[in-house]
Amino acid sequence: MSILNVENLSHGFGDREIFHNVSFRMLKGEHIGLVGANGEGKSTFMNIITGSLMPDEGKIEWAKNVKVGYLDQHAVLERGMTIRDVLKSAFNGLFEMEERMNALCADMGDAPEEHLEAMMEELGTIQDLLLAHDFYVIDAKVEEIGRALGLYEIGLDKDVTDLSGGQRTKVLLGKLLLEKPDILLLDEPTNYLDVQHIEWLKRYLQEYENAFILISHDIPFLNSVINLVYHMDNRELTRYVGDYDKFREVFEVKKNQLEAAYRRQQQEIDDLQDFIARNKARVSTRNMAMSRQKKLDKMDVIELAKEKPKPEFRFREARAAGRYIFETRDLVIGYEEPLSKPLNFTMERGEKIVLTGANGIGKTTLLKSILGLIPALAGDVELGDYLEIGYFEQESAEGNSSSCIEEIWKEFPAFTQYEVRSALAKCGLTTKHIESQVRVLSGGEQAKVRLCKLINRETNVLLLDEPTNHLDVDAKAELKRALTAYKGSILLICHEPDFYQDFAGRVMDCSQWSLKI
Repeated sequence: MSILNVENLSHGFGDREIFHNVSFRMLKGEHIGLVGANGEGKSTFMNIITGSLMPDEGKIEWAKNVKVGYLDQHAVLERGMTIRDVLKSAFNGLFEMEERMNALCADMGDAPEEHLEAMMEELGTIQDLLLAHDFYVIDAKVEEIGRALGLYEIGLDKDVTDLSGGQRTKVLLGKLLLEKPDILLLDEPTNYLDVQHIEWLKRYLQEYENAFILISHDIPFLNSVINLVYHMDNRELTRYVGDYDKFREVFEVKKNQLEAAYRRQQQEIDDLQDFIARNKARVSTRNMAMSRQKKLDKMDVIELAKEKPKPEFRFREARAAGRYIFETRDLVIGYEEPLSKPLNFTMERGEKIVLTGANGIGKTTLLKSILGLIPALAGDVELGDYLEIGYFEQESAEGNSSSCIEEIWKEFPAFTQYEVRSALAKCGLTTKHIESQVRVLSGGEQAKVRLCKLINRETNVLLLDEPTNHLDVDAKAELKRALTAYKGSILLICHEPDFYQDFAGRVMDCSQWSLKI
């Protein structure tokens, strides 16, 4: 049975068309991976099918009484709400029923006798629904999901705006699972999640009986949970049966076949045009030339999609730093309260160190404390000599109305417009992206703009906070190559062993010194 039908969908932003006449169908129990390069419109597609964005053309039709749950990579949590409040908001419909039940009870004392029977009937229906949906054990359910996702240890009464990116993702995921929707729509759910909870989510989705659509650039994760792939490319949506690896295999075969057919057809066109040019003026061969011309006019010409610009990351390297990059002496990091035991460790020139561990234990805080962006609660950090530091933050600043060109020009005012455009193009951004405001770009495209700033500054030390989040497969592979080739020192926060294991010299488990386990 079809749960979702999308017919003849077209949509664009300004003069940039994202989809053209796209159709899509989702059946019960399908586990779909929605894949494609950054900026191809995956999150836009999710926003259209959930009704938060109106398409330019097309029809979106859900089956009746289908409850949809959407984990949005850009969801905002309000200040003043606790983790418990957000999780309990999954049951807002039941709380509204309870309010109606209490109002009925209050009105019954003064109600005329002819209305009492209908009121009693409605009251009974509401009570039955509340019992059927386990309304009276909501607190126990909230605590159960809080424990499963590691939120109980953070404290369910903590303000959600004080949480790290990974903790916020867990809260939104917890709320979604408590809602028990018929369809799950997950937009990059593994971004910011640590290894332990990625594993938990993988098991959950493998056992999930209902349908889901998953956007992810984490290939091992995708392969383990999906049975269908929809590939978004060149304004089209194409269906493939199997996991991501099977899709890549079939896609490459189809691409090679199309290129071979294109070459054969181009040769045939050249031959026809040559014959027509040589024979149309002669009386004896004019009819043959006209026949060839008709064949040429009727030919269905094969067009190859334009090759997507592949990113090319080459970090500009400054002169070598001194022997020691930094040394921490009894360093205690944190805000109002400490996040760590006293830390004593040293990083030497040329080392490539990876920080791992659960979300919220202080990895980002450690980077910021080393840079001096957050004052230490105790102890100190001594930086080495001749350091040229490049820092990659997890997220772009909110509300940034600058265009990509302006963003790079602010950073490098001496660049010509040609140099700015060239630098952005090398990071895999097209002309239309380059002229757009940063805030309208996808998460992956925004990350490429931030990487553009980093690679064009001379550095000898890189501090990188989860740089692979949002990046598509090609960009991730190129960043891995560039970091492997980089001769300077690297301190990297990352939850993807596949990404760092080939170049990391030391992997530090931050749970060994954190007080927030």
